[in-house]
Formats: sequence, structure tokens, C-alpha cells
Amino acid sequence: MNNPGATNPPVTEPLCAPIGEGNEIDFEIIELLFFAYRDFISDPDAILETYGFGRAHHRVVHFVNREPGLTVAALLDTLKITKQSLARVLKQLVEGGYVHQVAGPEDRRQRKLYPTRKGRELALALARPQSRRIAEAFTALDTADRQAVVRFLKGMIDQETPGAVDSGKSDGAGGEAAI
Repeated sequence: MNNPGATNPPVTEPLCAPIGEGNEIDFEIIELLFFAYRDFISDPDAILETYGFGRAHHRVVHFVNREPGLTVAALLDTLKITKQSLARVLKQLVEGGYVHQVAGPEDRRQRKLYPTRKGRELALALARPQSRRIAEAFTALDTADRQAVVRFLKGMIDQETPGAVDSGKSDGAGGEAAI
């Protein structure tokens, strides 16, 4: 019985050898980045969960604290998300007292975002475990190694990303910047 409208899946064979050897892809670095990010974000994720927040809240709180007065438009550019994606998160942060929204002085439609004391405390609570993790990883490295890591990470960022690096707020020595 042949059904002319039915499609049969192609015959497949399982591949038993892992991907990797002989390829031009650096799977070691890919996996290290995956696991480093997983662990780097795990502590803030646990903290955010107690607030009923997620990673989007973390990113907004972080950048608003790093650049008080940041416009909604600039935040959208930095995060590379849509207004719709930001709206719910920003509403929760404003209503929860973590972010204060002010109309722009020249254009009342423009919205500038400022952290509140509560928002600053949350940003620091989220950054502290990440800062400790970074400091621990750097204990075996010297200043030149740190500079190489910074160059590598900057090299991983799309150069067209506005505000992604060189915000001028880092002390460059690995200390905790006053956010």
C-alpha cells in the first residue's frame, strides 16, 4: 500500500564516533565557553529565582546600573532585543522599585532609565558571585594573562555592538567597579 501523499523519513544510520577530531572547528574552546557561561550565570540565576526574575531582568539591571540615564532605545540596541521583549521585564523592574524611568529633557517620549537603591543592591548581589568566580580563575594568572583574556573576550564580541566594551567604567585591573 503506497500512499502518494505520505512522506517516508530517509533511511539513516547512527554515527557512533564523536564529532571533533580532524575538523577545523575548535570544539575544546566551544565547550569551555559553554561550561564557563553555564557556571558563571548559575549563582545569579539562583538569586534571580528568589525574586521571580530571569536572565532578562539581570541584563537590564546590570546595564542600567552601569550607565544610569541609559535610554530605552540604547538599552534595546545593547541587548539586541525588541521593545516588546523589553516591555514586560522593564515593567516588572519599574513596578518593583528596581528601576526608575524618567522622560527625556528634550524629547518627552524618550525614556531614561536609572537604578534605584533597591536596583543597585540587586545589581551588586548578582555581580558579587560572578566577580568572585572571575577572581578565583585569575589567581593562577599574571597581568599579561589577564590582558590576553580581555583581548580574547573583546575579540569574541561583534564590533558593531553598540556599548559592548570600553564603557570607561572598568578600572582595568580587575577590581570591582563602582556600579
